[in-house]
Amino acid sequence: MVTTTTFVRLPEVKRRTAKSRSSIYQGMDAGTFPRQVKIGPRAVAWIDSEIEQYIQECIAVSRSGDSE
Repeated sequence: MVTTTTFVRLPEVKRRTAKSRSSIYQGMDAGTFPRQVKIGPRAVAWIDSEIEQYIQECIAVSRSGDSE
């Protein structure tokens, strides 16, 4: 079975998570948001599956009543 890894750039990460750029980078610094991958000399992206997992974890926490 071949697994395809897809990168997503910051505008798509912001759209999918409803987070601002600063919130994303603060979450990365705090260890609560997936870290980006360097894809070029001046370009970064996030791994699609890690962003999706983050979204699903947010939903699970929200639905379990354990929200902050």
